[in-house]
Amino acid sequence: MSKKHSSRPDGLAYSTNKDFFNDFPAEENAKTLPKSQQKLRVKLDTKQRAGKVVTLVDCFVGSNDDMEALGKQLKTKCGTGGSVKDGYIIIQGDYREKILAWLKDWGYTQTK
Repeated sequence: MSKKHSSRPDGLAYSTNKDFFNDFPAEENAKTLPKSQQKLRVKLDTKQRAGKVVTLVDCFVGSNDDMEALGKQLKTKCGTGGSVKDGYIIIQGDYREKILAWLKDWGYTQTK
């Protein structure tokens, strides 16, 4: 008995044509809100980090370049490592109070 190849039930299609998916609108660069309108949230996280503590800065509205720049400033101020991914600025260690104070000093007045 031989198996017959059937079409995929999920409707997934493969193509080597580079213009195949050009009917979708291109993502526009998000405009960064002014500092006074940003509602950043600073919180502590240990999930899926092998017990290591990180400080997360969430709810940044704007371009990835601006978020990367803010992340770099925070990493430099804290003197520690970190990254920017999945919409979060991740700083290694517990720096909640310091980051909150710096953000407010830098004009992010709605930060909690």
